[in-house]
Order: sequence, then structure tokens, then C-alpha cells
Amino acid sequence: MATHLQAQLEPDAGAWKTWFITSGKAWRLPPPAAYKKEIAEVLSRQQALDSAGRQQILYWNAGAPGYRWQSMVFKLWMSDTSYNGALAYMLLGAATYDATIAAWDTKYAYNRPRPFVADSRIKACVPKPESPSYPCEHSVAAGVAATLVAHFYPAMADSVNRLAQQVMASRVAAGVAFPDDTRAGFDLGKRIAEKEIERTKDFVPKNAWDEKVPQQPGLWKGTDPMFPLAGRSKTVALDSSSQFRPAPPPDFAKDMAELKNFKKTFRSQSNAFYYAGQTEDLLSKKIFEYNLHLNPPRAAISGVTGELYSYFFPAEKAFFQKKAKGGAESRFQGGIHFRTDNDTGLELGRNVAAKVIGKLKADGADDVFPPGKGKKAAE
Repeated sequence: MATHLQAQLEPDAGAWKTWFITSGKAWRLPPPAAYKKEIAEVLSRQQALDSAGRQQILYWNAGAPGYRWQSMVFKLWMSDTSYNGALAYMLLGAATYDATIAAWDTKYAYNRPRPFVADSRIKACVPKPESPSYPCEHSVAAGVAATLVAHFYPAMADSVNRLAQQVMASRVAAGVAFPDDTRAGFDLGKRIAEKEIERTKDFVPKNAWDEKVPQQPGLWKGTDPMFPLAGRSKTVALDSSSQFRPAPPPDFAKDMAELKNFKKTFRSQSNAFYYAGQTEDLLSKKIFEYNLHLNPPRAAISGVTGELYSYFFPAEKAFFQKKAKGGAESRFQGGIHFRTDNDTGLELGRNVAAKVIGKLKADGADDVFPPGKGKKAAE
């Protein structure tokens, strides 16, 4: 046990700065009860494991604790026509991060051993986590996700809570968490999600769109605008939605002439179609490739996208910049945007990313990688 606890994983993560709660320490859980009485229950669940149970263990252990939930809520958001979809997705990332930081504060306050460490009869059915057992980090993510999905998509409340129960049961059967760890983790995630839902209840506009479309020459003339009031939503990292507002668009006629005179090629059309249907989750892929899924506090930054990838994976900066430029150019090649729209969008993205990165640099977790594999090593 002493040997295992020496291999500590991010013991200081509980002190990292949080987004919507005051600190991880402020949410520290009370000491856990004695775990010896729960050893028999873990052994019983392992003895009863069947093929379906082992599949559940493998499914929920894939990726970081929030990986499956991020994928689920992203799909919900993509089919959501309300303003709440974006808020739900943002909150999932922020609340999972905050709750994970709070969990890490509690973990190292009490250093409760994992079941497979506490009793040699218990086998770890997944790669052995190198952090204390209480509370269970996967159950924390489940508590956050179940609460958020039930709030923003009430019809799914029962289904998502059943999924959360599967997560909790899988961690116990895997020999990496005691039942008490999973209950404490789920409750912590639930309470922090509820707190952050309350904190952001006025973030999206409540008033209905007046359905007035400007009629001046050269302006958009559609009848079904996408989220016309989104600019009135409150922001998190920015001072306001207008903080980096670009200058007015350049000459419309010149941009239109460039678009009409563009000669399409097989390559340009292929690029346009590729990004039109692009669903590849590059961030999750890189988290797997760099084994960051084994480090939940680091992986819980996974709600970020776009230009921020280069910050988290500096050795692949050129790759991500090429992806960003290719995606922007595809919109011109597909006749959807003028090139000036894309150039301005890229610049806006870089400005917003710089603000978020400034926040991340101050949160205590600036070195994204393990020793020897971080930003300095890459540079």
C-alpha cells in the first residue's frame, strides 16, 4: 500500500483554480468510513462478473472519466435548436473540471487506498489508477453529466441516471473503487453541477427574437437565422461577446467577385465536402495518444477546441494550424463564406483562445504533460 501511494498522480491538483466554484477545498468531502466492511461487497461483485459486466467495465473505462459524456452531450447539442445546447455543453466541461479538482482535494486529504491495494484478493480489471480511491472520479463525471442532461433534456432524465448507475457499478466491479467512493463521487458531481446551473441561469437570452431582418443592400436576406440572439449571451473567459468584435465587413462586391471567379478543382471540392462532414474528435484522439486519459485532472480540460489544441499539444502545432486553415478555406471553396469571413473568423478564434489560455496558465496546471513530455520538452 505504501509503495502504491508513493506513485501519486497530481497530488496538488486540488489547489488548481476553478471556473465556477470558489475552490476545490471549499467542496472537500467529510472523511470516508472504514473501507474494510466494503471489501466483501467488491469481492462479491467481481465473482458475479459476466460478459456483459466486463463489457461495461471496458466501455466506461475508455478515455478520461468525462469522455463518454462529452460525446453524448455533443451529439445532443448538435441536434438542439435552443440556446441551451451550447450552455449545456460548456457547463459539462466546466463542471466536470471543477468537480474533478474538488475530488482531487478530497482524495489527497484522506489518501484512501484503492480496493485492489487494500486487499490482494481484489483484482484490478483495468489499468491501475495511481490516485487515492475516495471519491471515485468516474462517478464524479457521471454525477455532473446526469444532472446537466436531466436539467437541459428532462425527457432523458431516467435514461441518463441509469447510465450513471452503470458507471458506478462498473468501477466497483473493476476493483478500483469502493461503493462508498462511487456514491460520494456521484453526489459531489451532482451538487457542483447544480451549483453551476444556478450560476449560469441567466447566461442565455430569455426574450424571443423579434423576427426583424435588416434590409440594407449586401446584408443577409434569409428567413431562418441560426441563434440570432446568441450575441446577447453572457461569456465566461471574455468580458463580453463584443470584446473582440471585428471591424465592419470589407467591400461586398469585391468579395463576391472573388467567389464567383474561383475555379473549382477536384481537390477544392474534396476539401469542402470533407470539412462539411467532419466529425473527427481530434482532442479525444490526442488525449488517448498522449495517455492523458490516465490523468483525469489534466484530461478534464477537454471542453476546449480549435486554436487551443496547439497550446495543449505544442509538438503538433503545425498540424493543428493546418487543420484550422483547411477548415476555414473549405467554407470558401464550398461557396458558403467569403474568404474575408474565414480570415476574420480565424483571427477572432485566436484572440478568444489567447484569453482562455491566459486563464489556464494561471490555474496551476500550465504544464499539460507529465515530466519530460511537456511544453518545455516539446519546445
